[in-house]
Amino acid sequence: MRRAEELRSGIGAWADLEQRATGLSEMAEMAADDPEEAASLLPDLERDLAALQADWGRMEQLLLLGEPFDERGAIVSVHAGAGGTESQDWAEMLLRMYLRWAEGHRFKTEILEATEGEEAGLKSVSFSIDGRWAYGRLRSERGVHRLVRISPYDSQKRRHTSFALVEVMPEVPEDAAIEIDDKDLRVDTYRASGAGGQHVNKTDSAVRLTHIPTGVVVAVQSERSQHQNRERAMAVLRARLIERQEEEREAEMARLRGEHVEAGWGNQIRSYVLQPYTMVKDLRTGVETSNPTAVLDGDLDAFIEGYLRSRVGDSTPAA
Repeated sequence: MRRAEELRSGIGAWADLEQRATGLSEMAEMAADDPEEAASLLPDLERDLAALQADWGRMEQLLLLGEPFDERGAIVSVHAGAGGTESQDWAEMLLRMYLRWAEGHRFKTEILEATEGEEAGLKSVSFSIDGRWAYGRLRSERGVHRLVRISPYDSQKRRHTSFALVEVMPEVPEDAAIEIDDKDLRVDTYRASGAGGQHVNKTDSAVRLTHIPTGVVVAVQSERSQHQNRERAMAVLRARLIERQEEEREAEMARLRGEHVEAGWGNQIRSYVLQPYTMVKDLRTGVETSNPTAVLDGDLDAFIEGYLRSRVGDSTPAA
């Protein structure tokens, strides 16, 4: 029933676009037949056409999403790279950027675990974004993000380069096709830190799971009870293992195509330059803008669409 409702909603959205396009076409014909009325109709035509094009662009983007789990919510982790306070501040800026993006799309977010930096920023943070197609869109953000700016922490006002790693995983259902044996898990509990009230800070409610065969580690401290945090941690662990499988599959496909795949801090996907000039450029697709303020405020859709279109182009079979 849920799937039927989703399909019904999608069909309705496309039908609405078609109806609006037909209406605009009829108005344009009326204007063409009556030059005197054209002047009064033109502002409405331009306004409605711009709105139609914007909605068409959003609907068209969904056609680019067809990978497994694309429709699901996302779990995002941001890890500060080398560089101490600078990179930790950059990790916190990226967290804000993704939260603002989610807010703009009316997606719900929840911080699952965060480790604060010694002076400022975050060493690492994990959070969930609950919304349809969140993972399909945000998987474009996986990789290393590079920031160049005049450091606010440098008394000599020198330019610094900072790096942060972004990981994106799909929210997966409990019955997802992945098995986790209890004997392969090491479970550690500890006292949560940060906000959360006296109960959180006085009990060992935080949970850390280590998947021994793969070395994947997950920590969650967002809930009040150890049981709730363990359930949430298991969901995140399943998501990480699913994402690991996807990465291995993509790496194998790249190997078969003869491409060189290198994972590591040098493999940055996007550069954000605030000084001496302003620019954000995606190094995979060439999409760029001279307005980093808007990007850091959550305006990511142009980069997401550029990535999705590039994947469609790469996967198109030769004629």
